[in-house]
Amino acid sequence: MAEGKARILVAKPGLDGHDRGAKVVARGLADAGFEVIYTGLHQTPEQIAESAIQEDVDAVGLSILSGAHMTLFPRVMELLAEKGGGDIMVFGGGIIPEDDAEELKRMGVAEIFTPGTPISDIVAFLVERLG
Repeated sequence: MAEGKARILVAKPGLDGHDRGAKVVARGLADAGFEVIYTGLHQTPEQIAESAIQEDVDAVGLSILSGAHMTLFPRVMELLAEKGGGDIMVFGGGIIPEDDAEELKRMGVAEIFTPGTPISDIVAFLVERLG
């Protein structure tokens, strides 16, 4: 973990144009004491991985509502590993079916949060995992 507060990159990969949930999570994490970098809409996996490395983050939170989660999550993780950020935790949320969420976890995604998850649950998870 970076010195001081845990640093979290919140990103919206792909063509999904709905960012309200990502902004709510980013704000909630910041209010809980995390240092949060929000990348904005329409980020490529390459941009997300590069930002995560440049910003020296402890975790990347991906918000996906477009249905492309089975492509985008693994690609971000692959790029992080290639760029020396394989130790950066990846978690996410969005409209992700339970079977896909379980498969993503088997691939190494730390956790998947679905719409309606209280911010306090996400904060508790990150505090437990990142300290």
